[in-house]
Amino acid sequence: MNEKSQQLTNRIAVLRAERKMTQKELAEKADVSRQTILSIENKKYSPSLVLAFKIAKALNVDINMVFQYKEESN
Repeated sequence: MNEKSQQLTNRIAVLRAERKMTQKELAEKADVSRQTILSIENKKYSPSLVLAFKIAKALNVDINMVFQYKEESN
């Protein structure tokens, strides 16, 4: 049986830096806590689809610019 590992990666920290935006500022725009943004950036938490769209909107980019999904065979 071929097992696949799944990983959701993101570019939140890079996009924030380009916009000179803090985690707190992004969190406020996305209506979540700073800790939530930190956890997503560090891949400790995968956001819901709605939250992913809110983050992309807060960064003023398409969701595909923020999040990437990868599936790799083991």
